[in-house]
Amino acid sequence: MPDQTDLAILALLHQNSRLLWKDIGEQVHLSGQAVGNRIRRMEEQGIITGYTTLVDETKLAPSLTAMVTMFMKTTDHTSFTRFVASRSEVLEAHRISGEGCYTMKINVPDQSALNRFLDDLLPFGNYRVNLSIGKIK
Repeated sequence: MPDQTDLAILALLHQNSRLLWKDIGEQVHLSGQAVGNRIRRMEEQGIITGYTTLVDETKLAPSLTAMVTMFMKTTDHTSFTRFVASRSEVLEAHRISGEGCYTMKINVPDQSALNRFLDDLLPFGNYRVNLSIGKIK
C-alpha cells in the first residue's frame, strides 16, 4: 500500500509527469534517488501504469469534442468494445451505471465526421450526444 509520501509523489506526477526526481524530492523531503526508487516500485506494483501527454486538440486543427452516451440494444458488448478500441476519434470510453451503458469522449474535425461516427454507432444501439462548448479543467 502506498504511504503518504508515495501519494504526494503521485500527486506531483499527476500535475506534471516530466518533473525531475530531484525536484520531486525537494517537495517531499527525499533525495532524487529515493524518489526514483519509490516510482520504480510503484511501477512494478502496477500503481503507476503509464505516462501520457495531454494535447489541446483545438490548437492543432479546428475540431468538435462530443460526449456520447451509448444505449446498447444487445447484451453482446464485445463487438462494441472492439469497435471503440479501433476508432481514433474515441479519446476516452467508460462503461457506466445509471442512464446508458457507455459514455465516450470523442474528437472529430467537423460536423460531417461527427455524423459519420454516429452513423457507425447505430448498429450497436441508440446514442445521446452533448457537444463541448468549452473546456473548464
